[in-house]
Amino acid sequence: MSAVVLVHGLYHRPEHFVRVAERLRTAGIEVVVPELHRGSLSADTAAVQAAVDLTAKPPLVLGHSYGGSVITGVRGAGQLVYLTAFVPDTGESAATLGGASPRLQEAINPEPDGSTSLRPDLATEVLYNGCSEPLAAWAVGLLRPQAPGCGRGVPLHHSWKDTPSTYVVCGQDRAIDPALQRKMAARCTEVREWRTGHSPFVGHPGLLAELLEELIRR
Repeated sequence: MSAVVLVHGLYHRPEHFVRVAERLRTAGIEVVVPELHRGSLSADTAAVQAAVDLTAKPPLVLGHSYGGSVITGVRGAGQLVYLTAFVPDTGESAATLGGASPRLQEAINPEPDGSTSLRPDLATEVLYNGCSEPLAAWAVGLLRPQAPGCGRGVPLHHSWKDTPSTYVVCGQDRAIDPALQRKMAARCTEVREWRTGHSPFVGHPGLLAELLEELIRR
């Protein structure tokens, strides 16, 4: 059985990938979706590394958005997929690469404990543009607060330098500038471009599942 590890981004939960995971499992593919929000990039990377280490064969590992910084530090993947994600090089973080767009920054609310959350109305427009209203409402309802500092973490290893990688540029993304995505995509083995917003796993789960199945068959 092939295995896929799906790594979510900031503010998101494993449940955001449920529609993709269902399609892959129906196709006989093992799917693991680790929970991040461990408080730092290093802790999030360790959680994903533990999931990768438990698979029988080197898995396909997908990182969405901030999840790209996480999977960059993971060893032992057979294939990497960066879904509108950050691809840091030595000494770089998601923040130094360009970070969130001005529209996403506007949606961020500081919380009294130092964490941040997203304004639901603006999160809908920025993260789930192109999704139906019910789907966007479902996805926004799953969002959770984020500990500070994760986006400024610097990976200690750079897996894209020795592992085959595919970058998916989302051309209608309002959270990470598509021009920035294309610049980072040049570091990967191959590039795909979709006319979707930031979260195709919500609005276009079949499209993402088909790509992952294709890469596994390859």
